[in-house]
Amino acid sequence: MTEEIAIEQLKHRHLLGLADYDAEEIRLILRTAREMRTVLDRPIKRVPSLRGVTVVNLFFEASTRTRISFELAEKRLSADVVNFSASGSSVSKGETLKDTAQNIEAMKTDVVVIRHESPGAPHFLTRWIDGVVINAGDGAHEHPTQALLDLLTIAEIDIASHPRLAEFDFSGLSVSILGDITHSRVARSNIYGLKALGAEITLCGPRTMMPVEVEQLGVRVTDRLDEALEGCDVAMALRIQLERQSAGLFPSLREYHNRFGIRLEHLERHPDLRIMHPGPVNRGVELASEVVDHERSVILDQVTNGVAVRMAVLYLLSGGSGSAVGK
Repeated sequence: MTEEIAIEQLKHRHLLGLADYDAEEIRLILRTAREMRTVLDRPIKRVPSLRGVTVVNLFFEASTRTRISFELAEKRLSADVVNFSASGSSVSKGETLKDTAQNIEAMKTDVVVIRHESPGAPHFLTRWIDGVVINAGDGAHEHPTQALLDLLTIAEIDIASHPRLAEFDFSGLSVSILGDITHSRVARSNIYGLKALGAEITLCGPRTMMPVEVEQLGVRVTDRLDEALEGCDVAMALRIQLERQSAGLFPSLREYHNRFGIRLEHLERHPDLRIMHPGPVNRGVELASEVVDHERSVILDQVTNGVAVRMAVLYLLSGGSGSAVGK
C-alpha cells in the first residue's frame, strides 16, 4: 500500500481562488497531488475514487491545456464527464450564465469546472447550483489550479539551499514573476499561494503592465530584469497576449524580448536559476527558444503536475479523505 494521505478535509466547499486558502489547505492539496502523481506513472492510469460522480466542464473561454488537463484528471478518477463549450451552444443564442447554471443544476451534476472571461463568474455560479464549483480561470482575477501545479513543481526542484521545499515550506525561496502582471490571473493566484508558503516574490515587467499600488501585495517590484534575476531561485515568465501590443502597452515584441525576455546568457550568469512558464510559450518573446528547451526549464513538469493537482482538487472537494490511490 502507498503511504496514506492524512485524513483531513478542506475548509472550503469550492475552489474559487487561493486568496482565501491558508497554508494548511494548500499543503493538503499538494500532498494529495503528490499521491495522485503516482497514478500517472502506472501502466493503468485510473483509480475508482470518483466513480458515480458527474463533472461538467463549463468553458465559456477558449482553452486547450486547462480543459484537456481537467478532463484527463476527471477520467483518471473514473468520474462521468460532460464537456460544454459556449460556441455552438445556447449561450451563442442568448442564454445567460444564470440560465445555463440552472439547467446544469436541473441535470443533477455534482461538480462544475468553469472557465469564463468575466471575473467573479465562478462565485456567481455558486449562488445557483448546489454542486461544487472549481475555477479554471476567470478573467484577470484568478487561476488557482495553475498556481497549485506551479507550487507542486517548485517543491520538486532540488535546490540545495532550500532543503524544506519537498515539505512545502518555501521560506527564503526567491521567486520572480515576469511579464504582464496587470492582466494575469496566473500571477495573482501564484502570489497568494507563494506568500502562504513563505516565498519571497519579485514582480518584473513594463510599468504599463504593472497594477497600481502593487507593492501593497507584499512583493518587490522592478522594471529591470537583471535586478529581478539577482539571487532568484525560480523565474516564472508569463505569456504575453499579443493583442496587448496593439493597445500600446509595449513598443514591439522584439523590444519586449530584449528588455524582459530570458535568454541563454541569463542562465549562464545565474547557474542555479530554474525556469517556469504557464504555457503556451511565445518562443522568442517571453523566453528564448534555447531556454524553453534547456535542462533547467521545468515547463513540461508543470504540465504533468497539472493533471495530478486537478485530480487532487476534484478528489478533496468531492469529499475524499485518506488514500485515494490504493495499491
